[in-house]
Amino acid sequence: MRDGGRIAAAIEVLDDMDQRHKPVRLALKAWGDGARYAGAKDRAFVSGLVLDVLRRRRSLAWAMGEESNRARVLGALARIWGWNGERIGAAAAEQHGPGALSDVEQARLAEPADLAAAPPAVRGDYPDWAADSLQRVYGEGAGEELSAMAERAPVDLRANTLKSDVAHVLKALETFGPQTSALAANAVRIPAPAASERAAPVEASPAFEKGWFEVQDIGSQMAAACAGEVKGQQVLDYCAGGGGKTLALAAAMGNTGQLYAYDADARRLTDTVRRAQRAGVRNLQVRSPIEKDPLRGLEGRMDLVFVDAPCTGSGTWRRHPDAKWRLSPEQLERRMTEQDAVLDGAAAFVKSGGRLVYVTCSLFAEENEDRVAAFLARTPGFAAVPAAGVADAFLTPAGHLRLTPRSAGTDGFFVAVMARR
Repeated sequence: MRDGGRIAAAIEVLDDMDQRHKPVRLALKAWGDGARYAGAKDRAFVSGLVLDVLRRRRSLAWAMGEESNRARVLGALARIWGWNGERIGAAAAEQHGPGALSDVEQARLAEPADLAAAPPAVRGDYPDWAADSLQRVYGEGAGEELSAMAERAPVDLRANTLKSDVAHVLKALETFGPQTSALAANAVRIPAPAASERAAPVEASPAFEKGWFEVQDIGSQMAAACAGEVKGQQVLDYCAGGGGKTLALAAAMGNTGQLYAYDADARRLTDTVRRAQRAGVRNLQVRSPIEKDPLRGLEGRMDLVFVDAPCTGSGTWRRHPDAKWRLSPEQLERRMTEQDAVLDGAAAFVKSGGRLVYVTCSLFAEENEDRVAAFLARTPGFAAVPAAGVADAFLTPAGHLRLTPRSAGTDGFFVAVMARR
C-alpha cells in the first residue's frame, strides 16, 4: 500500500468506530479482514495512526477547526508524525488516498499548533463530563496531566527473579534497546516505537518462553511493591485477573509462604496456572469461583490481602485510548459500587496485624480516596498506613501512592495500604 491508501484506511477505521460504536481492536480487525493485500508494515501504519488520533481526538479537531476523522488524521500526520504539508498533500491526492487537500486544510496544517486558548479538556484530550473529577485531583494542571496521558507508552518488563535477573534480561533483549529504571528494582523499559512501527515483539523472545521476564508496566510493579515484606507470609490476591501482580508477589515471596489467587470471574484465571509454571512459581494455589466455597478456611488468616480492584482503567488511557471516549458517568458509578463490595469481601480474610492493599489503575478520586475513606468509615479495626517500598515523592499527603505518566512516566495507579488492628 502507498501512503495515501494507508491514510484513507485509518479514516475508514475511525469512521467505522463512530458509526458502529466498535472498540478500536474490533474495528482494526474488521478492516484487516477485508484488506488481505495489506502487509505487516501497512497494518502497523494504520494501527499506529488510528491510535494516535484517538489519544488526541479533541486537540487535533480543535487545531484543524473541524470535527471529522479526516481532519483529525491529517492533523495527526502534521502534529504527531511530523509530516509537512507538501508530503501530506501528495499522499492525500494519490489514487487510493482520501482526496486532495482543501485550501482551508492546507492553511490549518501550515499553522503552528496553539492550544493556549483551548479549554483544559481539549488540551488534555478527555471528555467534558470528567473535567470536574480530574480537576479535583490535579487542579489547574489537569490539562497538562492528561496531555501526558496522550503520549505513546513504552514497553515495560519485570525481570523474574525466580529464574533470572535484570542483567540477563538486558542481554537477551539488547536488539530492542532496553533500559533499566530507578523506579522499580527489577524493571526493564523498552522505549515507545516510532510512529508507524509496532511495539517491540518481546514475547517472541526465547527468554520470555523461559520465564525470564513478564510484560508489566513499571507502575504496576510499584503497586505490587507496596505490599511490603511478603516472604514466608500467607498472601491472598483477591482480584487476581490475568495474574500480572500475582506473579510479581510470587517473585517477591521467593517461593516461600503460601500465595492464593482468586477472582470472581473464573475466565480471568485461565492463564494463571500456565503463566505461573513458566515463571517457576511453586507456592501458588488458584482458588476458582467454580469450586464450592473456594476461599473457605482462609478467613482471618492472611498476612496480606491484595485487591487489584475492578476500575474504569482511566490510568491506562495511553495504551487503550478508545476507552476514554467510551467511558460514561454511569460506568464510573457501577465501578464504585463494585469496589465497595470487593473491599468488604476482602476484609474478612485479613488477620489481626495483617494488611489490606487496595489498588486501582484509575485517575479518579471517586474510585480511589473516596472508596478508601468510605471503607474505613464503615469497617472498624482498619486504619490507613503509608505505602511501603516506593519513593516518598509519589505519596499523597495521606500516604497513598499516586502515579501518572507526567509524574512518573508510568500508567496511572493509586494504592492505599490499610492495617488491621
